[in-house]
Amino acid sequence: MTGIVAMTYLLSDDGLAALHDFIDPATLFAFDLDGTLAPIAAGPGDIRVPQAIQKALAELKARAPMAIITGRSRMDALHHLGVEPRYLVGNHGAEGLPGWEQHEEDFRRLGGEWERQLHRMIPDGENSGIVVENKGMSVSVHYRGARNRPVARSLVLNAIGRLVPQPRVVDGKYVENLLPKEAPDKGVALLQLMSRAGCAKGFFVGDDQTDEDVFRLDRKELFTVRVGIGTRSRARYFLRDQGEILLLLRHVNDALAQISLVDVHQGGFSDEGGDRLADEKGVEDQKQQPFRRGDLFVLGQEVEQDGGDDEHR
Repeated sequence: MTGIVAMTYLLSDDGLAALHDFIDPATLFAFDLDGTLAPIAAGPGDIRVPQAIQKALAELKARAPMAIITGRSRMDALHHLGVEPRYLVGNHGAEGLPGWEQHEEDFRRLGGEWERQLHRMIPDGENSGIVVENKGMSVSVHYRGARNRPVARSLVLNAIGRLVPQPRVVDGKYVENLLPKEAPDKGVALLQLMSRAGCAKGFFVGDDQTDEDVFRLDRKELFTVRVGIGTRSRARYFLRDQGEILLLLRHVNDALAQISLVDVHQGGFSDEGGDRLADEKGVEDQKQQPFRRGDLFVLGQEVEQDGGDDEHR
């Protein structure tokens, strides 16, 4: 089991040197949305990805495979992004992940049932500042708007403890996220997308506890960045706040541009390359079991997973 270690500031000399040494056009670049690409807003519908970040993401998409792995539904995330990534996975990994399509309707039914139970247990939710948000295949219970947040959180946790069946609960910033226990998490999603894109390395940036499912993997082929300070994390690097995301994206794009100039004789990056590689593997790979949360498999090959901290599982 890997413990919490001191993170390195990514925009320091050491951090930038490590960034330049790690990335290349065959790296899958993945990002969370709320609190990472977009500043946290008062309400779920109020977020906005700044235009400069949209432009930097569009540039990155043209240079390397890019994914968004978010707690929002895919449709909602696409509405806010302003750019369409090559891969878009929603509901903390439960929606839009190749190989899991046959399970999504089961996840959707669970979300609907939890929503109905919560409304019965918290009938005056909106008046108390508690908002139950059904995202399709997961449910988030927000209490940011409550006058007394500790009391609201206690009420929310009490209601969650009485849900049938019990969800996997991952807390966030004044929110409790309810996920099907059988659903893939963000760590599973990232590894599966890397395999599908034909990428040996993955770069991931996130800001919340659901992103720790990626950070706790602690694998040498992953470059992990936590947005925000003053929090315990298994990420290797950190940014001070969301305002530094644009500078990070510019460093990434500049580094990829320099690599392209040096290696131009080898041919440019093709946005279709990874999917073409996956297609060439034929029907046999399609029969492989999808990733499972808890004991990860990559195209049928078992890979080691850090046991992690059970606090947020």
